[in-house]
Amino acid sequence: MPADLEGGPALVVTDVDSTLIQEEVIEELAEHAGTRAEVAALTVRAMNGELDFAQSLRRRVATLAGVPSTVFTEVLEQIRPSPGAQRLVDLVHSLGGHFGVVSGGFEEVVAPLCERMGIDHHVANRLEVAGGVLTGRLLGEIVTSDTKVAKLREWAAMHGVGPERVIAVGDGANDVPMLHSAGLGVAFMAKPAVSAQVPFRLAVQRLDAVSAAWL
Repeated sequence: MPADLEGGPALVVTDVDSTLIQEEVIEELAEHAGTRAEVAALTVRAMNGELDFAQSLRRRVATLAGVPSTVFTEVLEQIRPSPGAQRLVDLVHSLGGHFGVVSGGFEEVVAPLCERMGIDHHVANRLEVAGGVLTGRLLGEIVTSDTKVAKLREWAAMHGVGPERVIAVGDGANDVPMLHSAGLGVAFMAKPAVSAQVPFRLAVQRLDAVSAAWL
């Protein structure tokens, strides 16, 4: 156990898709557009680091044009937290720590999910909606690997803790810089290209297994 984590982390920051939750939200949205197979193929390549994340995201979002904005409620109802996710959030809070999520997914789903799970901080992309339908475009800056690192550091500073008291968890190539920025970075059920770059790995699909780092 890293000595700085004795008694628990001051902050845990996780990715969302395929980490905090079992699904890739953009694939669930694409199901309603009839483009799931195309989007899933692009997602795999992006998460393996074969495609630039921002460019890949724009390509995937473009396929959602015309989908009614009511899709957000439908997808939120389908989302399943990873086994042990809620327990990890509750355990971190019970030790006086804080929990944040950084997502290449979408504010329209991530925000209510975080409220439901009692998560303290979040950042995610936003989808443009006009006339009650998705336009196939994004609003504002895209959440990149650099954004994830910046938010981890911002939240740590907000709570007055150094990176040695932070645990970061993720599964994709765009999570690797964040994992390297934390006191302990954990590759969770990660893609092979990610596991090769991160020394600490979880190969069991229980997010609360992260607590073995301090228990």
